[in-house]
Amino acid sequence: CVQPSVPPVPNYKLSMSIPEWLQAIQTYMKMLQYNHTGTQFFEIRKTRPLSGLMETAKEMTRESLPIKCLEAVILGIYLTNGQPSVERFPISFKTHFSGNYFHHVVLGIYCNGRYGSLGMSRRSDLMDKPLTYRTLSDLIFEFEDSYKKYLHSVKKVKIGLYVPHEPHSFQPIEWKQLVLNVSKMVRTEVRKELEKFARDMRMKILKPSSAHSPMKERSRGKSLSPRRRQASPQRRACRRDKS
Repeated sequence: CVQPSVPPVPNYKLSMSIPEWLQAIQTYMKMLQYNHTGTQFFEIRKTRPLSGLMETAKEMTRESLPIKCLEAVILGIYLTNGQPSVERFPISFKTHFSGNYFHHVVLGIYCNGRYGSLGMSRRSDLMDKPLTYRTLSDLIFEFEDSYKKYLHSVKKVKIGLYVPHEPHSFQPIEWKQLVLNVSKMVRTEVRKELEKFARDMRMKILKPSSAHSPMKERSRGKSLSPRRRQASPQRRACRRDKS
């Protein structure tokens, strides 16, 4: 029997622009195809540390099985790691259609003052968006307008924080730092909330709502690791003082 062809994992080349690189990643995801089987091939626990989710992403590239929206977000993070100019953050939607609620998530992208997204969906206009939106609210409203075509009304939008580029981080992804009940708000209010949040994100002043453990705090500061050995005697002394 003929083995199905395995799509090659895209490699970033210095000659590529960031939009071209994002397009290569999205093309790769489309080659994996959307998973219509009803069986999820990869278990994604949102509370897992980033390092564990990156291992799952590696597995996705090895197995080359169809994926759904949540797997696409994890894979998108994995493939954009090491591109510090590309900020990645999750965007989740809760919609209502014909008496039922639906959940969907895409990977928001911010680079060079523009917003876009990567993702997978049954619908071609509910996944990737080009890196052309001037504001976060422009991107969100574009999704909202796309949903309207399918008679879905958007009830809630959740925006997470920028995902660290450190693939070995023990920090989990912050999925819902901002939750907007958009069905009860007018667009001017939604825009105001999103733009304030986007500004705070760009200034990196937001902290994960769950970041109280020293492990998570430590994983955020990349510069700590080289100095860890020198600092340890003082840290031991601090620990003794506290006890």
